[in-house]
Amino acid sequence: NHFHLILYPRKDGDLQKFMQWLTLTHTQRWHIQNKTIGSGHLYQGRYKSFLVQQDQHLLTVIRYVERNPLRAKLVKKLLNWKYSSYYQRLNNKTSLLTKPPVPLPKNYEDFVHTPLTALELEKTRYSVDKGKPYGGEGWSSDMIKKHDLDITTRERGRPRKGT
Repeated sequence: NHFHLILYPRKDGDLQKFMQWLTLTHTQRWHIQNKTIGSGHLYQGRYKSFLVQQDQHLLTVIRYVERNPLRAKLVKKLLNWKYSSYYQRLNNKTSLLTKPPVPLPKNYEDFVHTPLTALELEKTRYSVDKGKPYGGEGWSSDMIKKHDLDITTRERGRPRKGT
């Protein structure tokens, strides 16, 4: 019911253009294949995105994405999920993948098979849900200020009166 992508846009607006193209093209092809042209949406809402610090935090997000088929119980072994970058990487089919801006761990298989800690999972999911930059406290604060993302740190709902 969803997919995960780690994208590195080159300039402002690239992410929105790419996601519009991807979701529109996928929706059109799905409707044609299933003979349901013009009847309903495939995606319930806009995609979710958040900034990620290019250090261990990015590696955590990569691990989060790569492990998703296991977490979702879609497969018992990650290598059995052929729709993932993990599968592509281990089978040397990396034409769709670019080199990440940080080096991948030498023992990549062990790295990916290591479950995220409860805290890593909580912080990553919070960033996914709220769009809050994922990184060290100083870096996250800087990105929130730089990109006017104060809303990503607020609690849900209307502020209480008098605060």
